[in-house]
Amino acid sequence: MASTFLPFRNTYRYLQRQAHEQPVIFYSVVIGSFGPILAFGVPPIRKKFGWQPAERIPNSYPIPNRPRRPVQGYEDEE
Repeated sequence: MASTFLPFRNTYRYLQRQAHEQPVIFYSVVIGSFGPILAFGVPPIRKKFGWQPAERIPNSYPIPNRPRRPVQGYEDEE
């Protein structure tokens, strides 16, 4: 039975040693491993709290439904 858990014990020892000898690399890997977990975990939590995406920005200005009148009253026509 003890031989069943031997790989896990060796992995734990290895991670312990790496955390002591090269903490920057070890903790960078630990923090980086949370990215994929959060990518799948955060959207359902946001939906549960009622978050809704913002309204899309319009791509064009709406043209009024009336005939166009020529511009008058400017002094640039000479």
